[in-house]
Amino acid sequence: MNTLFPLFLNNLFPILLVAGIGYILGRILQVDPQSLSRVVFYVFSPFLVFDLLSNSQLSNNDIFRMMGFATLQMLLIGSIAFLLGRILKFERKQFVAMILCAITVNAGNYGLSLNLFAFGEAALAHASLYFVASAILTYTLGVAIASMGSMSLIQSLKQLIKIPAVYAAALGLLFNVFQWKFPLFIERPVTLLSDAAIPGMLILLGLQLQHNGRAWNLGAISLASALRLLGGPLLAVATAGLMGLQGDAYKAGIIEASMPTAVLSTVLATEFDVKPAFVTTVVFLTTILSPLTLTPLLAYLGA
Repeated sequence: MNTLFPLFLNNLFPILLVAGIGYILGRILQVDPQSLSRVVFYVFSPFLVFDLLSNSQLSNNDIFRMMGFATLQMLLIGSIAFLLGRILKFERKQFVAMILCAITVNAGNYGLSLNLFAFGEAALAHASLYFVASAILTYTLGVAIASMGSMSLIQSLKQLIKIPAVYAAALGLLFNVFQWKFPLFIERPVTLLSDAAIPGMLILLGLQLQHNGRAWNLGAISLASALRLLGGPLLAVATAGLMGLQGDAYKAGIIEASMPTAVLSTVLATEFDVKPAFVTTVVFLTTILSPLTLTPLLAYLGA
């Protein structure tokens, strides 16, 4: 207990505090999160991903391992959610909503921040790869699951080309491989925008949580939350070594895979009308409860 409290206070509490400021801002001033969401999505996040990857010391093996690990986590937890939904005979929309909650992780707003605070910039570079991979998977596999046949593969892929972080990752890797550098008058704005990403993400997280609806199907909510908060870490710990992750990559991968349900899942649930109130409740609940699972996980990882 003496070890866990400082871990929570130094690594998780700052995240919750900044997100709480966003929550209060939304409550008092009725700030619409959509505008900030677009700034974070189209500007801050891409510059953060580019800055991390262009300046990192990651090898091709590091990149492929982390991308493969992120894909494996989504497929494994999604398969478990699928089987449980079938066994419990959930109706169609509830079934899809539970899978969506299980596979989407808050690898950006929350995961990048926690990796930075707990393990530093070396782990943050690995975490950014997981973030990009999870974004790609969410906008392809996630969209396909949410639509459940109502959207074609071509339409799903069109969502993928709208993700600026994908292009930023590709450009960042090119700069890294060829050791390219921007002139100073370009490099400094890139750094400034990159540095703004994590604070912006945390304020946005609070704003989005404040706008979430609530639904009380306790059995399904408990199951979806347990899959994300307990199933995610257990699967990550069990498979990270098998995927060859070591050191900072091991820590970053496990933390990213253990994040609460992504706020983005509420967008997909609303777009395709798959129990949006249920999904937003799971997002809220898993975010609030996440310190209970993440704090001992940080202790296990030696934060």
